[in-house]
Amino acid sequence: MKILITYFSQTGNTEKIAEAIHEITSKNHESYLKRIKKVKIKDLDEFDLVFIGSACHDSDLAKPTLRFLKKIPDSPKYAIAGFYTHSTYLPEGDDRIKKLSEKWSGKCNATFEELKKEKNANFKGYFRCQGIPSLPIEKFIHNTIIKDDEEWAVFIEEVKKHPNENDIENAKKFAQDILNEF
Repeated sequence: MKILITYFSQTGNTEKIAEAIHEITSKNHESYLKRIKKVKIKDLDEFDLVFIGSACHDSDLAKPTLRFLKKIPDSPKYAIAGFYTHSTYLPEGDDRIKKLSEKWSGKCNATFEELKKEKNANFKGYFRCQGIPSLPIEKFIHNTIIKDDEEWAVFIEEVKKHPNENDIENAKKFAQDILNEF
């Protein structure tokens, strides 16, 4: 099978996940790892499976990724899987945590689901994990989302540990699960 892993990453979080996916896909397949800005939509037709990754910006996939997704043709012949990294809470937890997660990264999930419906894409699912925030995002989160200093101290200490080895292993498992479907 011919596979492409393409991604947008500013701080390196999403790139780490892309590399983990590539490690798995390259074991028994012809696999390519490329930044999204180096991929032309017409080139996707050469692949059987395309993983598309992004950082989460403004509660959705980053703008370069959104522009890329809009160019995907209707009913593409290749299967698609998504992945993204974000610097917010994971949706597991109490109602407040779930609401914060939905508000600050929930559009990423919705964008992938829209791709499946609007483009009639063979969408295989998505993977997500936390990632270290850039300094401007760190300040934004503290000033806008997690204003309490005690909660902030706990949150920022934890989020700065990601993506960690567990996240990398989960990304590899995600990739293997997608491959197993073929």
